[in-house]
Amino acid sequence: MKFTDLFVRRPVLALVVSLLIVLAGLKAYLDLPVRQYPLLESSVISVTTDYPGAPAELMQGFVTQPINQSLASVEGVDYVSSSSVQGRSQITLRMALNQDSAKALSDVIAKVNQVKYRLPEQAYDPVIERSAGDATAVAYVGFSSDSLSASALSDYLSRVVQPLFSTIDGVAKVETFGGQRLAMRLWLDPQRMAGHGISAAQVEQAIRNNNFQAAPGQIKGHYVISSIQVNTDLSSLDEFRNMVISNNGDHLLRLRDIATVELGSAAYETSALMDAKPAVHLGLYATPKGNPLLIVADIKRLLPNIEKTLPPGVKVALAFETAHFIEASIIEVIETLIEAILIVVVIIYLCLGS
Repeated sequence: MKFTDLFVRRPVLALVVSLLIVLAGLKAYLDLPVRQYPLLESSVISVTTDYPGAPAELMQGFVTQPINQSLASVEGVDYVSSSSVQGRSQITLRMALNQDSAKALSDVIAKVNQVKYRLPEQAYDPVIERSAGDATAVAYVGFSSDSLSASALSDYLSRVVQPLFSTIDGVAKVETFGGQRLAMRLWLDPQRMAGHGISAAQVEQAIRNNNFQAAPGQIKGHYVISSIQVNTDLSSLDEFRNMVISNNGDHLLRLRDIATVELGSAAYETSALMDAKPAVHLGLYATPKGNPLLIVADIKRLLPNIEKTLPPGVKVALAFETAHFIEASIIEVIETLIEAILIVVVIIYLCLGS
């Protein structure tokens, strides 16, 4: 007696087993994650230290190397990479697959705090960041303009558009690519500075003394409380240009005498293009449980409303989205299931017919 004879003689049992297999298959199909790649925890911890004006050799010897040595004993690290360029040191720790990134982050913070006293005095405090989940965004939305500068466009997107995308269900963060943050640019003239006997350190100290946030407090009376407001920061081009650098008694040296002051971008190292034009892109990253198909669908529904509120001359386009690849994979799975069902039906029919 063969195993299959039992189901031939008892068709009800065969029907019940077949239904159980079908239900198990449906349950497995519904539980399939809607992702382009499998969900694996592969975290990256980065330690970035800025030291304005320092050459790459100094960054390597006095910033990157001490921090790198202190991080060598962190557990769960797959490999460590570092780079030192002028004014910046960056160390990247790639964690091993499915390692506890929260524990590793605590270890990294402790190790960096132990070595901070060895860094140069004028170096900024190291910035430690952890990124987990997908390394690429679910979608990239590009914005270009013929009328606005990259700095003005970046400022508008960060204030108006970026919060709208952050409200989409399943979006973990919205990151700007190619954006240029507005900043007051001071282009020092070394010849004029030498003529007045002024160094860059003196200019920096003068800016710190004349541009800071103050909280003077309140004046309390018997019946009235008055808040004190003091304008201790600079907010316009004229205020920066007229800032006093030194006072020699009968002569005031102002910043405009030794530098060119203008409103520009904080950094010019990065840029983005869309249709061969300068642009700013917003990358939308999904949460570990976020559905990329629903996220992209919400983005497409939101884009027409955003386009209506954009300033004149600003264009928007969905530059890239991963839902297309996921939909193609789902269609391929469905086609495979249909083919398998047809093949099984044909085989059963031929076997029963014989």
